[in-house]
Amino acid sequence: MSVVAEVSAIDFAETEFDWAQRSTRIREVDPLVPGPPSLAMCLSEPTRGLVDIASLLLAAPWLLRSPRGDGHPVLVLPGLLTSDVSTLALRTYLSFLGYRVHGWNLGLNTGPTATVVDGLPAALAEVADRYEQKVSVIGWSLGGIYARKLARDLPDSVRQVVTLGSPFALTSLEQTRVGSLYARLSGNHAILPPVDGIESEQGSPISVPATSVYSRHDGIVPWQACCETSAGLSESIAVQGSHMGLTHNPSALWTVADRLAQDVDNWQPFAAPKRLRRMFPC
Repeated sequence: MSVVAEVSAIDFAETEFDWAQRSTRIREVDPLVPGPPSLAMCLSEPTRGLVDIASLLLAAPWLLRSPRGDGHPVLVLPGLLTSDVSTLALRTYLSFLGYRVHGWNLGLNTGPTATVVDGLPAALAEVADRYEQKVSVIGWSLGGIYARKLARDLPDSVRQVVTLGSPFALTSLEQTRVGSLYARLSGNHAILPPVDGIESEQGSPISVPATSVYSRHDGIVPWQACCETSAGLSESIAVQGSHMGLTHNPSALWTVADRLAQDVDNWQPFAAPKRLRRMFPC
């Protein structure tokens, strides 16, 4: 089957809406769901992100002792308005642990453009075919929403999904600090913005293990929108840090390593080592 045919079958966009309809939905906010993080939390993101980078040096000794897996292939997807550069630390770390790690190679992530809608399934298929194995897909922020969609549509190619600060349960773009920016970019998007219950719009539940890593101090998206019920093959894990720092946050990196090391046939929920439990708030 051609890539175009595969994408058509995947059907990232069940229905197309014009800009006026999009704008109407963007303005609708359910009063029962959380609003965006505080402005102070948002403004502190760059500084806290730098702190997360600095903390890598202190955390190096125990990160080097993190669980090792079987070296299976991993695909890492960046967040909004970032590229593979933003996930370099994470990908380097996972490569050190022995995994065959790949960036998405689709340039700057400006949202679900035609390039992304066409290119992501093809990228996943290329990695899976190269190693003749299922692929673990890791996504930061918007990249995690893509990862979950891939897992729903191509479960035979996805081993597991790990998301980092991905607001897959948003009900309105106004719940985020980048909602207006996303709306301005959406003129080039090939699918509906992620509003009004992303999970309900994306079809059947994820059938592969899914781990959501989030921070209660996220200054970009409401942490509540990054969580799901921990049951079955799904779990949510809190770490301490910023949204911008999740791709190089030591606790997040340890969590990703631990999850990738899971036996594919005997998946178990995350349990922080006793000596590191203070790094994983309840």
